Order: sequence, then structure tokens, then C-alpha cells
Amino acid sequence: MSNIISLIRNKIKPISLSQFNLLLAIWLGVVLNFAFFQKIQSLTPYQGPKAYFFLIVTVLVIVAAYNLIFQLVQWTWNAKIFAYVLLFIGGFTAYFVNSLGVVISPEQVQNMMQTDAREVRGLLSLRFVLWTVAFVICPLILVALVRIKPEVFLSKVTKKLINSSISLLLVGGLLFLFYVDYAAIFREHRDLKGMISPQNTISATLSYYRKSKPAQNLPLVTYGEDAHLLQPAAKQNKPKLMVLVVGETARAESFSLNGYAKNTNPELSKLDIINFNQVSSCGTATAVSVPCMFSGMPRSDYDEQLASHREGLLDIAQRAGYKVTWMDNNSGCKGTCNRVEQYQIPQQLKDKWCAKDGDCYDEILVDSLKAYLAAIPETDKTPRLIVIHQMGSHGPAYYQRSTDKFQPFKPSCDSNAIQGCSSTELLNSYDNSIVYTDHVLSSLIQVLKGNTTYQTGFWYLSDHGESTGEHGLYLHGSPYAIAPTQQTHIPMLMWFSPEWAQHNSAQITCLAKQKSKELSQDNLFPSLLSLLDVKTQVIDEQKNMLQQCESKKKA
Repeated sequence: MSNIISLIRNKIKPISLSQFNLLLAIWLGVVLNFAFFQKIQSLTPYQGPKAYFFLIVTVLVIVAAYNLIFQLVQWTWNAKIFAYVLLFIGGFTAYFVNSLGVVISPEQVQNMMQTDAREVRGLLSLRFVLWTVAFVICPLILVALVRIKPEVFLSKVTKKLINSSISLLLVGGLLFLFYVDYAAIFREHRDLKGMISPQNTISATLSYYRKSKPAQNLPLVTYGEDAHLLQPAAKQNKPKLMVLVVGETARAESFSLNGYAKNTNPELSKLDIINFNQVSSCGTATAVSVPCMFSGMPRSDYDEQLASHREGLLDIAQRAGYKVTWMDNNSGCKGTCNRVEQYQIPQQLKDKWCAKDGDCYDEILVDSLKAYLAAIPETDKTPRLIVIHQMGSHGPAYYQRSTDKFQPFKPSCDSNAIQGCSSTELLNSYDNSIVYTDHVLSSLIQVLKGNTTYQTGFWYLSDHGESTGEHGLYLHGSPYAIAPTQQTHIPMLMWFSPEWAQHNSAQITCLAKQKSKELSQDNLFPSLLSLLDVKTQVIDEQKNMLQQCESKKKA
């Protein structure tokens, strides 16, 4: 084998360091960034030949910029090391940018840092494997085989100065020539820099570690220490039990409850629910939205570092006297449930609802809730808050998020390489996952409806939405400032048992009046605590949905 490799290497003509740097700059700048150049072409203010000239200029600027950097940092001894790293990072990054329209940002790096093996497996597909071979493995092999000619130091430095000067002149001159156009385009589309591989990953990673990465071993900051139950439940009244369902990747526009043409909510539409149709998320990824919604901080002031080591909604409810339990069929609670009970799903339920690769259908949560309630002693009158975290519509393998019984829309995209499916197939698969979520939520409500020990309540909201090819985007995690509504407009609904409604009729009437009001995940923290009769000074009454009617009365 070594003889064959040596033979191949000897047949490849050695090249100079300057040539090596230029070829690497062309590969990284041109081959890996087709999506970026397509975006630039769509945003150019010109038509005809001038538009193509503007595109050529953009290509030259990117290649010259990379070449300038390589001339400064790459020498014979380290050129291949840098090339391996950049080709590896750039190759994989380019797949997500070019194939899925993903913009690489610090938030996406955070998603990557908090992902698990199950989510990684969900991204693997034949298309991904072929891309890896063509744009990662083959270039790495070629770099390993190519030989860089040894040169006299003075000659090498001279060439570097000449190449650097030419690259600098090209970058500076061309940017100056089209400065007004580039300034306007990048000012209005700040996400564009997140499409240039591999600098997008390097820049976003540095930004994540500099600004966003939670510091380790910070002391826990107590919050809402004055929390207490506003009024202990009267002996004749049953204690409250609230189930809060945190959905996954469900978007409001795909709920027929919100006017979607396809009937994706056949079961919920028959129940006496309060559906809120104008709700926005705190982030576009679970790693942001879940900690944010439980933190007590509004999206505009959300501090991820502080949230990572400060008590939140669940701690406060627990302090006030609630038994708080987290049930998970997803990738964890992102730190929000670290100090409360985390329900361990029985193995027999896993055997019933889970596939060999570890993914479980959300009906496992329905059976888990039944088992949890059945295990509560009859003499236990402790009020309870149960948080259920769905698998929901987690992509890209939407076809795996619903059972055969709940797949009414055909043809469907039965692949995780969703960019290769037609728009109709992809939407059908995604909509089927919403139909299944509809069934799961309805089943959870039916379980609560049949409970006679508690006053039961139910609150559902998704963590964020999802793009399914709109504007060339797939999945989620786009920077919030430029994220489409598909990723930020989320479904939210509530249900209350007749007994809860009987003792809290004014509250429910007030909530029903806000069905079409603009709301957000900011409203969860104060409103849920108020529904649970928890009183604390950290409740922001302006975001407390239960105070809106009171405020109007006083006005």
C-alpha cells in the first residue's frame, strides 16, 4: 500500500507554496460557497452582464482574501496542517449551508455543542455521505499526496510579498469599486457572513466561546426567595395539578387551529381549549428558548450566562410548595430541571414506544403520565407541576415523528435528506408530525380529564418553529434578527378541567380574551406562577397574562 501511495505521489508534479495557497484559496472560496454566491446574485442591484460582473468580482474578493491570509500564516512546515483543518471544517460546514440553507452563527455552534448522538444520527443520509466523500475526504487525500517544493527562504518570502500585495490590491480595489453595493447588501443582510465557509464556523465558534459559552462552576444565584402560595387550598378544594408541555419544532402556521388549510388538529379542535394564535418564541433553537422561557428574563434582556446558574420557574414553584417533575422524550432540559425531580421512564414503556436507535414516539409521554399519576398515594395532597418535553416535529427525519395511523398526508418525504424531496412531500411529512402531536396533546388532556384527585390544567407551547424550504431555509437556528416567522411564530394553547374552571372562572375568562393578542414565551414565567397561585416579587405583572384584565378594570 505504501508503495502505491509513493508511486501516486511521485506522479503528481510538486508545486510551490504560493501555488498550494492559491489552489486552497480557490477551493475554499469558490467550490464550497455556491449558496453564498447564489444569494449575492439574487441581491445584486444590477441586471444582465453587469450583474455577472458583480458576481465575478465577489468571487475574486473572497479568493483573494483567503489567499492573503494564507500567504501571511502558511509556510512549508504548517501549510498542510492548516489545509487539513480548513478543508475538514469547511467541507462539513458547506454541506449545511449549501444543502439546507443553514446560516452558521454562535447559536448554531451552541446547538452543536449541546447535541447528542441521537440527533447526529438524524442528520446522516446518503446525500451527506456522498458530500463527505467528494468535498471532505477526496480533498484531504489530495492534500496528503501533493508535494510542496522546497524553496530558498529569500525566494519564498519574495513570492509571499508579491502574492500578498496582489491579493491586497484586489480586495481593496474591488471593494472600493463596489463599496456602496457591498455596504448596502451586508448592512441589510448581516447573515451573509454566516454563509461563507469555513470562516463562518471559525468566527461563530470564537464568538460563542467569547460571549455565549456558559461559565463553569459558578455559584447558584437564588431567585424568588419570597415565593409562597397565595392561599393554601381549602380542605374542600382539591390541589392543583398543572401539566406544561414544551413542544419541539412546531410552528403556528402549520396548526389548523390557526387557519392552516390542512386539518392538522382533528382532535384538539373538538376539545374546549384556549388557542393563542399570535405567540413568538424567545429563540430559534431549543438551547436558547428552553432556558429563556423558564428564566424569568424577557427575550430582550436575556442573559444566557446568568440563566445558566440562577434559579428559574421550576425552582420557584418548588420553593412555594409544588412537587415539580420533568418528563423528557428529547435531548434534556438544558439545565432548567437540574434541581427538580426528573422522571425515569419505565423500561417496559421504552420497549413499547422506542426504536432500536433510541428515538421514542411521543405517546410514551402519555403512558408515562398515566404511570406517574397512578403511583401517587391517595393521601398525598401536594400540588404538582409536571413539565413534559416532547420529541415533537424534530427534524430532519419528520417521517419518523408519527406512527402510520397518524400519517394522513401523502406522498411524504420518507428520508432525512429533506432537501432532495419535493416541497409537497416535505410539507406532508412535517404536517403528519403535527397531526401526531395533536393526538399526543389530546391524549394528555384526556388523561387529565379523567383524573378526579386534582384540579387539572394543561398548557402547551413549542420551543421554536421550523423552516421547510421557505426562502431556501431548512430546519431552524437562524439568527433571531433575520429568522423567518416559520422559526419564531409558535403554537400555544391551554385547557382546564371543569373543577379548575369552577374555582378560577375569572382567570379563564381573562385568558380567553387574549386569544389573538400578541404574546410570547416571556409570558410563561409570570403567568404560570400566577395560575399556580404562587406569589413572589420577581413576577413581572406587565407580562402576567392574568393581570391584563385586572389592569383594564383599574384603568
